Amino acid sequence: MPEPQEVPALTPSASVIVPSYRGEVRLPVLLGGLAQQDTTDFEVVVVIDGEVDASAAVLAGLGESTGLDLDVIVFPRNRGRVAALNAGHAAARGEVLIRCDDDLLPAPDFVSGHVARHAHHGPRGVVALANDVMPDSPYARAYGVRSMDHLIASAYAGDIEPWRLWSANCSLTRGTWEQVGEYSQEYAHYGMEDTDYGYRLHQAGIPLVIAPELQVAHLGAPTSTHDRVMRAFHSGASRRTFEARHGSALSLPSAGTGPWGRLVDGLSRAGDESRYERATRAVDRLLPYVPRYVAEKLVALCVESASLAGYRHAQDVTASF
Repeated sequence: MPEPQEVPALTPSASVIVPSYRGEVRLPVLLGGLAQQDTTDFEVVVVIDGEVDASAAVLAGLGESTGLDLDVIVFPRNRGRVAALNAGHAAARGEVLIRCDDDLLPAPDFVSGHVARHAHHGPRGVVALANDVMPDSPYARAYGVRSMDHLIASAYAGDIEPWRLWSANCSLTRGTWEQVGEYSQEYAHYGMEDTDYGYRLHQAGIPLVIAPELQVAHLGAPTSTHDRVMRAFHSGASRRTFEARHGSALSLPSAGTGPWGRLVDGLSRAGDESRYERATRAVDRLLPYVPRYVAEKLVALCVESASLAGYRHAQDVTASF
């Protein structure tokens, strides 16, 4: 009697790759959205970047309850988002590889929409935006909502090169991934590893297209001056790494001219990471008591100077993801 032959697993059309750190609260929301997709021809690969919470246990229950084709990779210790992204892409079986951060809320046509953007086309990268959803607060009213609206409007108007927008909601085909290679492991600080990858796609001659219909809600946006400024500071430090790898692809950071530029420049020279930690917490306490115009200027001053300060103090910045 012949031995039974193992039936090979079918290759899904797409893989949704989810890097996650401390995601036990966010992951059920994301997987709930993925369970409502208008297609089932996809898998979900979640990479848990360090056993620091109950994410693995949460996913064990969600795999059954959602009916998703779910693959979970667990790093025993935190290795950073780059390592998580690379591990997820390496494990993925789909033809279209969709990056989806764990704090997004995808619409029902999220997966099919990304797949459709690659159908009947040559190699390309698909960039979709994530619109920050944040609770009402002095920070949101003064800066958070307006800055996000400005970014989205500028992106759709073509004022920002698409490679600079490669981020939490994007996709490429397996062939393009194999051609361009992994995310660079040289990035030790928050930010810029995505911009680096977008630029490498651009360098390789692979067109990047923006897909407005695939915009999603971003539930993990900064909700305070402190959080927004510390991200700017670390991203500024990462800009040094990008510069070392790609030269002047990005213009050198500058405070600009005039009184505002001199103020930004002066603060950036005086401010190190610990000073921004303290100063931004003080600003958050102050925001409810000043006019909105003043509040907006205070936050903008902190964000702009922090980005420049991070660039200037990169060697002193604590590695962080």
